[in-house]
Amino acid sequence: MRCAVCSRQARGFGWFNPNLSRSDPRRRESYRKFCSLRCQGAYSNLMKKTGGRMIDPTEMEIAAMTDCLAPLGDYVAALGLQTPLAEYSRDQVLGLIEVVVTAYQDRMVDGHEQAAGVPF
Repeated sequence: MRCAVCSRQARGFGWFNPNLSRSDPRRRESYRKFCSLRCQGAYSNLMKKTGGRMIDPTEMEIAAMTDCLAPLGDYVAALGLQTPLAEYSRDQVLGLIEVVVTAYQDRMVDGHEQAAGVPF
């Protein structure tokens, strides 16, 4: 079994949704295993913060992710479409990350400005 946070081998640490009664079948489904107290704590804090629910991306976040596709495609095409990701150099991978993160952040800023009614 793998750690629910980092995917290392789980080692006896666990979490379940304490808001569910013992007889609730969802309680078993909510059970997660972890490799360490650190990963267990991180997951537990997230569940406390979100009320036991994972937060779905907003429409603005989905739009920002979608807007990353064109710059990502352009970058990959410039490197050569036949080049497998495993053969990218360190600098090429860092460039790929920069292209995606920059496109995402730019779209999020634009979206927030539009929502706030700020003219460009």
